[in-house]
Amino acid sequence: MSHSINVALIQHANQGGALENQAYIAEQIITHAGNGAQLIVLQELHNAHYFCQSEDTNAFDLAETIPGPSTNFFAELAKKHKLVIVTSLFERRAAGLYHNTAVVIDSDGSIAGKYRKMHIPDDPGFYEKFYFTPGDLGFTPIQTSVGKLGVLVCWDQWYPEAARLMALAGAELLIYPTAIGWDRTDNEDEQQRQLGAWQLVQRGHAVANGLPVLVCNRVGYEASPTKDDPGIEFWGNSFIVGPQGELLAKADIDATVLTAEVSLRRSEDVRRIWPFLRDRRIDSYNEITKRFID
Repeated sequence: MSHSINVALIQHANQGGALENQAYIAEQIITHAGNGAQLIVLQELHNAHYFCQSEDTNAFDLAETIPGPSTNFFAELAKKHKLVIVTSLFERRAAGLYHNTAVVIDSDGSIAGKYRKMHIPDDPGFYEKFYFTPGDLGFTPIQTSVGKLGVLVCWDQWYPEAARLMALAGAELLIYPTAIGWDRTDNEDEQQRQLGAWQLVQRGHAVANGLPVLVCNRVGYEASPTKDDPGIEFWGNSFIVGPQGELLAKADIDATVLTAEVSLRRSEDVRRIWPFLRDRRIDSYNEITKRFID
């Protein structure tokens, strides 16, 4: 528990298709591997535009198998540069069965594990229930050469239950590949409230669980294919916090690679002074599994 890891979050705008996005990502990975990065985190659905702004059966052509072309591509990079990569892919599991899936590639090029997004939103501009079947792999951390990673995806970040279950299963880091942005019809005050809430809830997961949290969000304006729809301005603002919610690094709305040294030993120290797991009243939480207490 004495080690630290150098992490890099690649926050970027859509570059076009899968080949263009992968070429851009590869360039950033190579650069930061040379600077000592041990863990690379990519944003949600980084291979393409955010296709969930509309319901279009043709978009299922973007999905791919796991293992498949993208995992092979990132496996070569991970093995060559001896680092761990957290990817985010549109998984084709079978005809008519698709998932929003994070795949973790270990530093030897092997697939260390995957996580299928559990909480699926369905809001204007985010029609994900049309595309994604809810995950069925549970909240299980993925063991890698740099540590045990609690990988969740975007909408999962609003749910303290997901973060807690990852922590209880032994996660050493919480990681959120993300694609979230503003409805351009909202006024500035509402946009800032949404951004603030998004940052606050995830920093709260760090505090409540005594774990570092890494959040990698996409940036840039992406037009909607639907007439008269304003599209989405992805707000970026990726960040890295320590186990007391302290900011270690924070981006703005521009494309960037966010880097930090993250101490895993610090989680041990924080949990000793704030023993939240010890003091949980697990004998009184039965009703947490209910939808609502009437």
